[in-house]
Parts: sequence; structure tokens; C-alpha cells
Amino acid sequence: MKPSTEQIKNLKGQGYLINRDTDNFSARIITGNGCLTSTQLQQAGEAASLYGDGTIALTSRMTLELPGITYSSIPDFMSFLASKGLETGGTGAKVRPVVCCKGSTCTFGLYDTQALALKIHERFYEGYHSIQLPHKFKIACGGCPNNCVKPDLNDFGIVGQKVPVIDSASCKSCTRCNAQVQCPLSAINKNGVALINRELCNNCGRCIKNCPFGAIAGEEVRFSVYIGGRWGKQVRIGSRLTGLYNETEVLDMVEKAILLFMRDGVQGERFANLVDRLGLETVQTLLENQDLLEQKNSIIQGSR
Repeated sequence: MKPSTEQIKNLKGQGYLINRDTDNFSARIITGNGCLTSTQLQQAGEAASLYGDGTIALTSRMTLELPGITYSSIPDFMSFLASKGLETGGTGAKVRPVVCCKGSTCTFGLYDTQALALKIHERFYEGYHSIQLPHKFKIACGGCPNNCVKPDLNDFGIVGQKVPVIDSASCKSCTRCNAQVQCPLSAINKNGVALINRELCNNCGRCIKNCPFGAIAGEEVRFSVYIGGRWGKQVRIGSRLTGLYNETEVLDMVEKAILLFMRDGVQGERFANLVDRLGLETVQTLLENQDLLEQKNSIIQGSR
């Protein structure tokens, strides 16, 4: 059975993409944070063998893509996935699946990226799934300033930070300063005691573990935020907000950014365009105060 243009459009909104030069589809199986159990991977493989062409591709948004599914077999495929606790999605002008690096296990990771990504997935991908936005909205969680997952090329990017603090009384003025040697940016120098050049330091936290006398302590994990990043035909590096935020503040800021996009975004424009149109200072003020959350119900009602 050949699908109509309208059927193809409707299926795309459910995570089924037409395969070029065929009438078959690829199904995108989403993950909450880029993680699947071994059982889920086996089940996805079984679905690919039963309904697709037997292959699975990994997408840049940490979803699984199963190609070669015929239009007539999609209902059975959906039922099979539902019985295994798997689901398709991740397309359209909506909050997209969250991406995160492996900061949960990486030696450089400053926080549990997968746990934060799962919170964002549940609160915003699932919580706002029925709501159409002016365009897609991408979120990325980076575990440290290495930026492996390119947070600043997403609509909303989060980067773990750990601000080093010198305890001058504990510094022994060692001839060879372990923290200085380990600093990848040469941001530590000595003038009797260790000093940190804040203009060079990117809060990666690597120096904190490397003084045997505990002369460099670290505050609790904070997050830097980038907004308005975009990759593709028109590239825009995300603008970094001036503050450092805790997890609760960051989660609220994600929601405020989505609400702002719903309220002030123009149909077909990316969040990057809105940031440029309103101005970074204005957008930062809106994301840092509570007005948008207080207007949440009216903004959502107005978008329906």
C-alpha cells in the first residue's frame, strides 16, 4: 500500500521518516538520556529483524533508527514496541530528545549527565510533547568544559562547572605544583602561593583533585548555560549567559526558554533568531526572573 502525502506527514510527527526513493520508513526509537538496557537493545534488534531491513542506525540525537519498515506493517511494529516499553518520536517542531555526554562515568565529568538528561526528558520532552513550538528545540547536557556533546550548538546548552578556590593557608609553595602541571589551560601560576588566572580558568575542576595538601578546594557543581545555538545551513554559536546556576535554576530556565519560545517565537524561526531579535540581555533577564513561569498556564493555553 502506497502512503499518501498526508499520511507521510502524520507519520513523521510520530517518529517515522520516509526512506528516500522508496515507500518504506525508518522508525526512530527514542531514549531518555542515550542509555538503553541490554534487553532493550536486543528487543530493538528483534524489531529491526521482524519489521525492518535488519539494520539499526544511531542518530546524532541519541536515538535508534530502524529503516526499511513498510507502511502496512507500522501498526504491528508500534504494538511490538509498546509491548517492550519502547516508543518512537523525536521529530517535528517540538522539544527534541535530549543529548548528553558520558559525564556520568567519564573521568572529566563534573556531574551525572545522564541523570540530569533524564529529568529534562521527563519534564520537557514528555511534559511538552503535545505542544507545537515555532520550530524544533534542542537541549544538550555537557559534563565539563571539554564540550564533547557541543552544548553551544543547541538551542539550550548546559555545561558542568566546578569553580576552584585557593586556600592560601594550605598551600606549601611546592617547587613542582601538581595542580599547576595538571591545568590544561595554564591558568595556575605561583607568587609564593598558587594563584588562579580567572580570565583563563574555565572551571573544569581538574586542579581541585591534584593538590596533595588540599590547597585548592571546589565549590559544589554549578552550570553554565548557552542559549540560541544552531548547527546546519545557518550556524550560530550559542550565547553564554553571565551567571553560574544550580540544578533547580537550570531546570527552571529550560522551561522558561520553552515558554518564551512559545510566547514570542515566530512560526518557522529557530530559538536563535528569537535571541537575536529580542537581544541577549533581555532574554537573560527573562530566563532569570519568574515571570514566564507565572504566565505558564496562559502561554500554554494561548498556543493550543
